[in-house]
Amino acid sequence: QVRLVESGGGSVQAAGSLRLSCVSSGYSIRNCVGWFRQAPGKERERVASLTGYGDTYYADSVKGRFTISKADAKNTFYLQMNSLKPEDTGMYYCGGTGSWACGNFIYWGQGTQVTVSS
Repeated sequence: QVRLVESGGGSVQAAGSLRLSCVSSGYSIRNCVGWFRQAPGKERERVASLTGYGDTYYADSVKGRFTISKADAKNTFYLQMNSLKPEDTGMYYCGGTGSWACGNFIYWGQGTQVTVSS
């Protein structure tokens, strides 16, 4: 049984930083891992992902500010978010595809809220 549990969300002022963590059980993080977010009234969007081959993807809106990484020994992956903006506010979800490629995400955490105030 796959379980992904996010933590690290919270409220921060603009220009601040947060680090989100996703602890995995039952899912090998050698597979693709990713972070998504959903703002109120908007669709869920992929923010960052990391394939099993080591290739990364970042949404244009977060390039240069967010970094995805993982610690295999801890079965944990992270999203370091710097220079946060109010438009980064939303519910952040970690996810996995079950394969090395980042295609269809089928495993999800429960979400952690990030609120950035101006």
